[in-house]
Amino acid sequence: MIIVTGGAGFIGSNLIKSLNDLGEDQILVVDHLGESQKYLNLNSLRIVDYLDKHEFLEQLPNFRNITTIFHQGACSSTTETDGNYMMKNNYQFSKTLLHHCIDHQINFIYASSASVYGNGESGFEENRACETPLNVYAFSKFMFDNYVRTLLSKVSIQIVGLRYFNVYGYQENHKGSMASVAFHLFHQLQESNQMKLFEGSEKFLRDFVFVEDAINVNLFFYETQKKGIFNCGTGTSRSFLEIAEIMQKLHQSGEIQFIPFPEHLQGKYQRFTQANLSSLREIGYSASFQSLEKSLEKYYRQLQATGGYLTPS
Repeated sequence: MIIVTGGAGFIGSNLIKSLNDLGEDQILVVDHLGESQKYLNLNSLRIVDYLDKHEFLEQLPNFRNITTIFHQGACSSTTETDGNYMMKNNYQFSKTLLHHCIDHQINFIYASSASVYGNGESGFEENRACETPLNVYAFSKFMFDNYVRTLLSKVSIQIVGLRYFNVYGYQENHKGSMASVAFHLFHQLQESNQMKLFEGSEKFLRDFVFVEDAINVNLFFYETQKKGIFNCGTGTSRSFLEIAEIMQKLHQSGEIQFIPFPEHLQGKYQRFTQANLSSLREIGYSASFQSLEKSLEKYYRQLQATGGYLTPS
């Protein structure tokens, strides 16, 4: 059995779809649906069971023959200010799950974040000297990565942390304000034929990685059993303005409007990210990453066709 925490979420549901395509369907989804529309992400998937995250750790000892846990579940809001909640949800929960995996010889592949690099002034390499989190979400990921580092050489199981850069694509509808800029711009075009960007967006450069590519990196580790903490990005930075201009071309119309930069994001906003892929390439990941133009076109067409949802295969 494979367990995917956050399996009804954005990356988790895309991961399960790709595992299904590989013939894997003995998959337990762990998530918390609450009042969100995340359940729609499960419609296209083949899974064996579902469990709420609040019951998961208590029930975990009852499950047998688990081979891999993909730990994608977390509070991913970069504007969350409750540090106690964030550390309990993202750090302590992850530690408990990791130690269960160590004790029961279960491979553990988890979601880290490029937010650990802060403003990026020290670079984007997977080492302590580059890491200066700007918000409590990033700090929770930073703390768990450092905890993992103390164990990597001491355990026999596979442990992999993937530092996702700006992932976008199918099945992010439930994320609300945390959905990608591409998702928001598409809907703004549909509603008003206008797109709103923060002032200075031509200078805000991010490493935007399509969800298909992020899943391919996960599957590489699943199949090769290599371990460590690695960046998951394209190695290229593009501006928010470029995304708007590509969407404008795909829509064949649309006006771009600039709005003031929010005060609450001052000092907590990454203005530049670009994954250093040296470590990923050195361990044998040779696949290329899709261009922003190609992937945005695929995403745009899926948003048109299904609202951005995957369909059963």
